[in-house]
Amino acid sequence: MVYFLIGPTASGKTKLSIKLAKKLNAEIISCDSMCVYKGMDILTSKPSLADRKKIKHHLIDIIPPAREFSVAEYCSMALQKIEEILKRKKTPLFVGGSGLYVKAVIDGLFPSAEKDLKFRKRQELLAKKYSKAYLYKKLKKIDPDRAGKIHPNDLRRVIRALEIYHTEKKKPSELNKNTEPLKYDFKIFGLAAERSELYKNIDDRVEEMFKKGIAREIKKLSKKTLSMTAGKALGYSEVLGYLKGKYSLEEAKELLKKNTRHFAKRQLTWFRPDRRILWKKRYW
Repeated sequence: MVYFLIGPTASGKTKLSIKLAKKLNAEIISCDSMCVYKGMDILTSKPSLADRKKIKHHLIDIIPPAREFSVAEYCSMALQKIEEILKRKKTPLFVGGSGLYVKAVIDGLFPSAEKDLKFRKRQELLAKKYSKAYLYKKLKKIDPDRAGKIHPNDLRRVIRALEIYHTEKKKPSELNKNTEPLKYDFKIFGLAAERSELYKNIDDRVEEMFKKGIAREIKKLSKKTLSMTAGKALGYSEVLGYLKGKYSLEEAKELLKKNTRHFAKRQLTWFRPDRRILWKKRYW
């Protein structure tokens, strides 16, 4: 049996996962698209070193932030970790809020199309010139089914969908039909607090991030060349704006709190339609 503990950011997954892992004799596989990056500890709210000593964690701090990382790479690594954990007579427990990663592991993922970095660069330039909406409308015309599953502002995924169509000459939604689901039985537990509780948790987390030194961490990261994926980490642009003097410390905090609330809503929107999720708290 493979277990999943999912939910929006700041819902309490990390704290519960330690208790659950002890009960299940489990090892934790991170299911967070940003925790894979080294040097982004405060920014991505990684489990503490103390928690990682209590329970063995996987797929955290595995690549430098300069490198692109795809859901296909994650899926391949995650499936391998499942096999390794089961061989040790332990239980695999996935913990995180990256819905696409969860879906890839459970339902499978179509074979990754070839990368075309020149095409990506052209699309990025088009987005800068004409706006993100321009590319989203382009995808919507080509593949409305795939567009319907991507947020209009999620430029990275919009470009990737266009890239797949460009290289494979097929709609991404059509390729998605060729999947290989997880061969093991699984259970998905969802954790979602009341709206007011979740928002308070988010506010408290942001304040704690600044106390821990997120500004210093972002300043150090800003001196490096970040991949397109790593550069989209929630909090990076907000704190960088403060460091560059675009707005005050308090304004940066409020902006990050607001954007984190919006992110939590998008996570719930992704998870809600999945009837396989057993929600442990009422959600809106």
